Amino acid sequence: MRRTNSCGELTKKDIGRTVVLCGWTQSRRDHGGLIFIDLRDRHGLTQIVFDPSHNKDTHKMAEHIGREFVLEIKGKIRSRKKGMINPKLKTGEIEVLVDELNILNKSDVPPLEIEENTKINEDMRLKYRYLDLRRPVMQKNILTRHIAVKAVRDFLDKNGFLEIETPILAKSTPEGARDYLVPSRVHPGKFFALPQSPQLFKQLLMVSGFDKYFQIARCFRDEDLRADRQPEFTQIDIEMSFVEENDVFELVESMIKDLWKKTLNIDVKIPFTRISHKDAMSRFGSDKPDTRFGLELIEANDLVKGSDFGVFNDIIKKGGKVKCINAKGCANFSRKDIDELTNLVQIYGANGLAWMKMNEKLESSVVKYFNDETQKKIIKGTDAKKNDLILFVADRKHFVVDAALGNLRLKLADKLGLINDNVYNFLWVLDFPLVEYDENLEKHVAVHHPFTSPKDEDLKLLEKDPAKVRAKAYDLVLNGVELGGGSIRIHNREIQEKMFNVLGIKKQEAESKFGFLLNAFKYGAPPHGGIAFGVDRIIAILTKNDSIREVIAFPKNKAAMSLMDEAPSEVDEAQLKELHIKSTLIKKK
Repeated sequence: MRRTNSCGELTKKDIGRTVVLCGWTQSRRDHGGLIFIDLRDRHGLTQIVFDPSHNKDTHKMAEHIGREFVLEIKGKIRSRKKGMINPKLKTGEIEVLVDELNILNKSDVPPLEIEENTKINEDMRLKYRYLDLRRPVMQKNILTRHIAVKAVRDFLDKNGFLEIETPILAKSTPEGARDYLVPSRVHPGKFFALPQSPQLFKQLLMVSGFDKYFQIARCFRDEDLRADRQPEFTQIDIEMSFVEENDVFELVESMIKDLWKKTLNIDVKIPFTRISHKDAMSRFGSDKPDTRFGLELIEANDLVKGSDFGVFNDIIKKGGKVKCINAKGCANFSRKDIDELTNLVQIYGANGLAWMKMNEKLESSVVKYFNDETQKKIIKGTDAKKNDLILFVADRKHFVVDAALGNLRLKLADKLGLINDNVYNFLWVLDFPLVEYDENLEKHVAVHHPFTSPKDEDLKLLEKDPAKVRAKAYDLVLNGVELGGGSIRIHNREIQEKMFNVLGIKKQEAESKFGFLLNAFKYGAPPHGGIAFGVDRIIAILTKNDSIREVIAFPKNKAAMSLMDEAPSEVDEAQLKELHIKSTLIKKK
């Protein structure tokens, strides 16, 4: 390295030293002869000074330095003058008087500001990502990612895990999303698939006798994007042999505790709270509940029975559900506020929102349909006090009620300022349904994936009533965000074949798609299970970012495109011919 120090480490204890620094010009200020430059690298800023009375040649060169010029300077460290100290910088008490200057490279005027907090159009940031990444806030995000991934690697290594890479070019297998396909040149008409996860390979590693595996794995899914999705993403992938659910929980809790300590210096309390999927949906209307605040959902079928309100009565008679939320202290909500909440629940399929305000008594346009006895049941069942607002949703489809009120709950918490961003509430959600019925496909589909083991006590229901079977599956949730999920896997070929049958995967299809796994199960597959975490999502939480694009060096935009290198791009016909592919789009052109 040609430099003696970084631009973020020098302090007053270094005064009198001669140093060599390299970096980019953050800013240049000309103060009546003296020229001051803030020299920046990823470690910080150092103020350097060009004094014509000290060295005319370097001062003259400094007159032509622009923003983002790459400089190498040699000089002596001295104290800043009184009134010039910057307490916000580690280097704020010193400056470097320049003896020698070498302009390593010039720069055009950058199309975006290289500042800590500057409002820049995201498309512009992604187009010039190499400049955006120079911003201190982005460098801090990437540094946090490095620290976090290293902490995980160190922790798992210390606990006896082996990091093993699995193939990127693999067989296409159904895992819930579209595969990215890669044509084979040497096998015309055949394709590799980029892995959506290392699921099958890590199970095979358990069969191979590697009882503790992990991988910081690249995964690929061709799906519509949003803030927390990318076509390529990174997982912390973990699998263990001879374990039950509690073994996975204990390992993960210790790993998360270590990770939060090393990245945020926060002591996380373990063990984490555990809740069944059924209770999560019943109390919070979500399988990834945010438990930093109350506003829990209340079952209201029994509370509203006996009323003359036809909407509720009709839904209950048809096996539907009535639930509500007591929005404490919200009786002052205006009609406009309630209309806004009504519009929200309609997004999730609800027909509307019934409401009652608690003042001296219940008040609303629908209260007249509820006799005094029923009103007393509602007041007691919702623990309604003066100034409370009770909000009801009713529907024949239970999932509509849960989704509508679950999202209403989040909206109310935000509106009322109930969410503390400095609190980390970790939560295990357990006992997911093994399968659910897809009305569009007219068949059962796996809630997690086809290799998730049913609970032992529910195994007898697998073929008779699969919708009632619970899975040995679990998600780790933090503040309403799913950090990761996993399960104890099926390791018995007979049970795996029964699972395929429930999912409508015929024997021939199973052999074609998963034959290598089924064959492996014939040779002594051990009981095994694991979990996978979204690295990008974890880093976004650690750095308090809403979008994972903020913590990925070179992400795609919402249209799954890279504006910087213009990927995906067209290829010429010669390349396609070599791969035995014809493009209808090229023909049209």
